[in-house]
Amino acid sequence: MLFPFAVLAADLAVRRRPRIRTAWIVVMAGGYFLYRSAGRYRAARAGGRGIASTPRVLVTGGPYAITRNPMYLGHLVFLAGLIGATRSPLAVALFSRQLARFRSRVAQDEDRLEQLFGDEYRAYRARVPRWPLLPDTRD
Repeated sequence: MLFPFAVLAADLAVRRRPRIRTAWIVVMAGGYFLYRSAGRYRAARAGGRGIASTPRVLVTGGPYAITRNPMYLGHLVFLAGLIGATRSPLAVALFSRQLARFRSRVAQDEDRLEQLFGDEYRAYRARVPRWPLLPDTRD
C-alpha cells in the first residue's frame, strides 16, 4: 500500500499538482479487494497467513478456482490501476518489478505445493490457470 504514496510523492516532486485519472481508482480498488478477499478466503480454509505458513489443505474453491494466484493477481491489478491513474513511469517500474518478483515467487509456491499435496496439486494445476486470460498459463 506504500506504492501509491511513493508514486504521488515522485509526481509532486515534478509537478505542483499531480493529475489523477479517477476512473482508474475503481481498478485499484478492485485489485485491492481481490487481494484481501483471496487472502481471507485462503486463511479461513487452510490456516496461517502468507508464504511462511504451511497450509493444512489445498484451497481450490472461490477465487482459487479461477486462478492459482488470486492474491498476486489482485496486487498486479492494483498496480495496473495505479499506472492508469497516474501515468507515472515510477508506477510502471513498480509494476514491472512486482511482475518479475511474482514470477519467481509463483515458481517457489508451485514447487512447495506440489511437495505438500502431490497428485492433488498436479490435478489442480492442470485445470486452473496460473494467470487467467493469458494464453498457455497453466504451467
